[in-house]
Amino acid sequence: MDLSWTPEQQAFRLELRSWLDANRTWDRDAGPPTFHDLPAEVAFLRDWQARLADGGWVGVTWPVAYGGRGATAGDHFIVQEELARAGAPELAGRIGVNLAGPTLLAHGTEEQKARWLPHILSAREMFCQLFSEPDAGSDLAALKTSAERVDGGWRMTGQKVWTSYAQFADWGLCLARTNHDVAKNRGITYFVVDMHAAGVQVRPLRQLTGEDEFNEVFLDSVFVPNDQVIGDVDHGWQVTSATLSHERGINPRQLVKHIQLVDDLLAIAEQTGAFDDPRLQTLLAQAFADIRIFQLHNYRTLSRLARGQQPGPEGSLLKLYWSERSKQVHDTAMRVLGAAAPLWRGAADNPADGAWQRSWLYYQSASIFAGTNEVQRNIIGERVLGLPREPRAEPSKADRKAAS
Repeated sequence: MDLSWTPEQQAFRLELRSWLDANRTWDRDAGPPTFHDLPAEVAFLRDWQARLADGGWVGVTWPVAYGGRGATAGDHFIVQEELARAGAPELAGRIGVNLAGPTLLAHGTEEQKARWLPHILSAREMFCQLFSEPDAGSDLAALKTSAERVDGGWRMTGQKVWTSYAQFADWGLCLARTNHDVAKNRGITYFVVDMHAAGVQVRPLRQLTGEDEFNEVFLDSVFVPNDQVIGDVDHGWQVTSATLSHERGINPRQLVKHIQLVDDLLAIAEQTGAFDDPRLQTLLAQAFADIRIFQLHNYRTLSRLARGQQPGPEGSLLKLYWSERSKQVHDTAMRVLGAAAPLWRGAADNPADGAWQRSWLYYQSASIFAGTNEVQRNIIGERVLGLPREPRAEPSKADRKAAS
């Protein structure tokens, strides 16, 4: 196995490093500014994404005709690595770049591509993902949002939840049931919903970290024109699978971020004397090894993409591994911080000054977002290992009586 980069890729990396040195809008050592106001943070992130897009560093694998470079999966990996190493913030329009764009490129009409793709890269228009529902998170095909045919399009009603940045989005990738007489995953259609349309209501949700990037979204008889259906009516599940494969696939940003987290953790362990505690030595060594294994998992998936193959269900392995390891790394960090672990930002005797505490709270959701880890294990068992499907439990007498 050759893990080295080609001379062309190394030159590409150096070109990006030089661009970042010239265009970074924050001090390299201090990092991007910290915001306590979400609209101000999103405005900063949109400006940064527009600057990146002007430089040609967003959506590098997209066709040149749609604003990309027509670059390889390896080039995309390099871009994400270098942005993370430079301390660059995440893209404000990452749902559009990472999910909406690839889905439209694979399943959209030429008119739909021309309509949406040019504005995604610059964050001029932002997308959100209207998939999860209160009773359809882990079992996405059980969604209840419905869309009925009307003159010129569809009338949609339902509720979505855990929708990141919905309050700033212009468009939403939305799944709705359009056929109630077939198996639940065969009567779903994939829509793009105008988030400014009449009947769309967004309610922010306060998270453990005190932030409110997640939202509930209520759809009350929202009209969606026919030209905002992606793929065929009643066959949205195939389009959904493409979206989810990109959501759960290779994640170089999370890789570099967690390498940095482990490096920071080891520095704090040295500072606090945790290295001298034999109970913590093993945990710290395990954290270092786990992240390096995560790196190899990423390289394996990168090799698959470089051969022209799709991410496939094996992406669930990657998502499952990094989310489990992430929670363990953060638990180890709390052990290293010791008495300072419960303290928050501004504590003078807190070596992490609250950063690890906030990160620990945030990554408690790692085993839930992008598909729960229980669902990932089912996908791995059934679609990767070829194990038989888990038998469904028969409804109880009480359930049957309630249904009747």
